[in-house]
Amino acid sequence: MTENSVYDVIIIGGGPAGLTAGLYAARARLNVLLLEQMGFGGQLLTYEKVDNYPGFPEGIGAFGLAELISAQALRFGLQVRNAEVLSLDLTDKIKTIILADSVLRARTVILATGAAPNKLGVKGETELTGRGVSYCAVCDAPFYRDQEVAVVGGGDTAIEEAVYLTKFAAKVHVVHRRERLRATPVIQEKAFDNEKISFILCSVVTEIQGSRQGVCGLELRDTRDSAVSVLPVSGVFMFVGIKPNSKIIPPVVERDEAGFICTDKEMATSVPGVFAAGDIRVKALRQIVTAVGDGATAAFNAGRYIESNF
Repeated sequence: MTENSVYDVIIIGGGPAGLTAGLYAARARLNVLLLEQMGFGGQLLTYEKVDNYPGFPEGIGAFGLAELISAQALRFGLQVRNAEVLSLDLTDKIKTIILADSVLRARTVILATGAAPNKLGVKGETELTGRGVSYCAVCDAPFYRDQEVAVVGGGDTAIEEAVYLTKFAAKVHVVHRRERLRATPVIQEKAFDNEKISFILCSVVTEIQGSRQGVCGLELRDTRDSAVSVLPVSGVFMFVGIKPNSKIIPPVVERDEAGFICTDKEMATSVPGVFAAGDIRVKALRQIVTAVGDGATAAFNAGRYIESNF
């Protein structure tokens, strides 16, 4: 079923970027609809507490922050629909969004589908996420002041985050499955020169141990002789890659080699009238505060695009 009305803006994704885009677009009196498959918050809801979002000196629960952002957007009249987007046709001036039960049309589209960290898939990972298992050192490092933690991974991000963690943790153990790190030499040098960092190479995590109170250790298996050991830590940071939620995004939208959407400073993509915001786009820092900035910028420029083209 095709709906007759044409929206000014359709936003796909209900995380901080999408909600903020909706807030700004609705406040600008645009006819805007936000589509979210699950619940408001996106990756924000994988954390228990947010400690680095401005305005909350004591931190705030992740679910509570998501509720506050969504309530503010709804107060300005943002229309929302719980729906899965099956596909997009972005080639025409009026964009087409195909759902399971209807077809929507819009003058502009803001893609805010986010990204997700790769998971190890080991026992304890899902159960202890937010209770000692983290995918963001910038977000959670202060919780581990003077404690021992582990970083899993050997690429640039893993080693850079290990160095960052030494500002807080008493000891950082880098666990990597190969006998050499993959990080660039200059980044490796910083880590090797840091006395707080130890390296456990040729090892893989087979289990994350802990309880509702948090992580207490990692079970490791040596890839050379299959010897099993336990590393006592109170936190583990996973940096084994991140993948964009870009399955529905057609090839006409330019992406980098990893699949993240390329935008300019106005959040415009390679397709006129299509914008991207938040973790789905190519960017150096993926944080809640940068996502909301992206969302505001995308909504503002979507409005300018409509003024100039319709």
